[in-house]
Amino acid sequence: MLDRLSLPRIVVASVALLAVLMAVGWLTREDPETRPYLKILGGGFIFNYRVADVHYGFTAIVERPLPTGSIIEAAFEDPSGGPDHVVRQRVGTGTNHYALHSPPVRGVEADRPYRVAIRVLDRTEQNLLWAHELAFRSRISDAVVPDRPLTIGPGYARNPGGG
Repeated sequence: MLDRLSLPRIVVASVALLAVLMAVGWLTREDPETRPYLKILGGGFIFNYRVADVHYGFTAIVERPLPTGSIIEAAFEDPSGGPDHVVRQRVGTGTNHYALHSPPVRGVEADRPYRVAIRVLDRTEQNLLWAHELAFRSRISDAVVPDRPLTIGPGYARNPGGG
């Protein structure tokens, strides 16, 4: 059997095996153009009763290269019924993680979905590159948050005005 193994046969078998492996790899590859620009890693509501603050947001990672200067825009539904809170962040070269959150909000109800519309625009804001919608729910209402901060300053000193 070993006498039938020759260098030309080994080369032909190796080339055939390589061709089969390349074909399998080509057929199972993921086309980068079909991936979304951003992958949402997580998000939700943040209640800080000590400073009387409620906001919500999300963290995203760039899945497909974005041109430098592109804009990530998030429109957060206002729980109290006003217009959406629009937050924007420019894409830079130093990071591929972005965290966007609403300004402080009030009127949050438990188990109600609050919509966030995410858009990625080119740097001139002329072309929409990607859009996605999601919703966040809070398990509690903002009734647990006082009207005024309980503490002030970086050391959480008691608020002299009460709270």
